[in-house]
This record gives sequence, C-alpha cells and structure tokens, in this order.
Amino acid sequence: MGSRLRIRHVTRVGYAAPASSSYNELRMTPPTLPTQTVLDARVTVKPHAPVWSYWDYWGTQVSVFDLPEQHTVLEVEAGSLVETAPPAPLAAPPSRELIAAEAADSRLTEYLSPTPRTTVPDRLAALARQTTAGLDAHEAAAAVVDLVRGRVTYTPGSTGVHSGALDVWEQGAGVCQDFAHLTAALLRASGLPARYVSGYLHPQSEAERGRPVEGQSHAWVEYWAGEWVGQDPTNGTRPGESHVVVARGREYGDVPPHKGVYHGPPGEQPFVRVEFTRLS
Repeated sequence: MGSRLRIRHVTRVGYAAPASSSYNELRMTPPTLPTQTVLDARVTVKPHAPVWSYWDYWGTQVSVFDLPEQHTVLEVEAGSLVETAPPAPLAAPPSRELIAAEAADSRLTEYLSPTPRTTVPDRLAALARQTTAGLDAHEAAAAVVDLVRGRVTYTPGSTGVHSGALDVWEQGAGVCQDFAHLTAALLRASGLPARYVSGYLHPQSEAERGRPVEGQSHAWVEYWAGEWVGQDPTNGTRPGESHVVVARGREYGDVPPHKGVYHGPPGEQPFVRVEFTRLS
C-alpha cells in the first residue's frame, strides 16, 4: 500500500534594487516511475512569465523561463501530486564481474567516473575496494553505506553546496547531499556504477492525513545491480513510499533545483519552503 502526497516547493529571492534580464532553470517536477505516479505537476512564477519545459541529458524534466522586465522579488512555486509505492523486493544481482563488463561498454561508464564533488583520493578508493571485496552488489552497497554512516554524522549547516566527498569524510559531518556524494564516490571506487538522486522525503510518514507538514528537499543514491537500486545513506534505508524522485545525475551539479543568471544587484539569501500533505 502506497501513499498519495501533495508537495509544495516555494523559492523566493529578493533584490536590493530591481533586477532584470533573468533566465532560470528549475528541476522540481517529479517524473512518473515504477515507484511513483505523478497525478498533477505545475510550476508558477511571480512576476508572471510563460514556462517551457524539456528533458535534459540525464532524463530530468527542466522548466525554463525568462523575466525581461525589472523585478525586486522572484518567487517560484512548484506543486505536485504523487502516488508512491513501496520498493520491489531486491532481485539477485549479476556478478560484480558482469556488472563491470556491462559498465565498461555502455552509458553506465558515466556513473563510474569521478566528478568535482565525488572525487576521493587513492587511500579512500582502496578502502572502498577492501570493504566490498568478495561481496555481491547489494552486500557491497550496504557495506559502503555502513562505512559512510560510521564516519559521518548528520549535521545541518556543517557544509556548503560546493563541498565534496573528501571534505565530508575528513570533517565527519554533513547533510543528505554530502552523504549521497560520499556514498556515490565510494560505490564507484568499488566498481559499482552509482548516480545521485535529488527529490523529496516526507519527514513524518505517519502524519495525519490532510495536515501540511514542513520538510525539505532530500538526496540519496542509486547503484547498478542489473537494474537501478536505491539506497538512502542519510537514513540507512532503502527509499520507500515517503521518497519522491525528482532528478538523477552524476552529482548535485547535474540536478540543482534552481539555477539562473540575471542582470542586477546581488540577491538576498533565497527563502525556501517545502511543504508535504499526506492525502492517503
């Protein structure tokens, strides 16, 4: 039995003086997948602007808009209604050798290569290989998650958007984005293709129906074991019916919820609010 979730994601940026010539990209629209069905999704912008969409290289729906007129406040609201389902039971994985052979001759190889936020030194790569030696893909992924959780403590405000896997390992603290980057880095070092997942996690799975609950965006990983399998290293669980996938890529840089360029003065720190309502 799954859940029906309404998600409201608001981002607001103010400027000390009017800004203009603004171009923006949003990655806030969930796709329909075997584990989730999108019943409604829309993006609105203030000041009003027409919004177009396209699918990027990594398979994420991107909403784009221009604001040619001057404005002192930009507000974006992405709303969606999603039915989620529990994950399917794990299937027996192919051997690590077969996974390596497939990854070497397909697009999976892109999920084995390090990126700016998922680069680790040789000593950590060697530790990942040592930790996963002799294990099948599912066992190896679980061992990597245990390694990360044994080293890193969830600590809000301890890192920034540009922090990388090595930063998180050395300071032993981070947020969900950091757990995902470090886990992906160590999975790749051990020979398992891994991708970064951006989305949402309802913070109270047993919340009263119809009652809005404030939450936030979330990040986790998926690794290749004959099919993509999710792991939430922050919580030490498989993604379930409280998780909603929005975007996937090699790292955060492929899936930022909002990025853009504009002509004008520096903006204030964005105000972001994510609200969940469990309907069933």
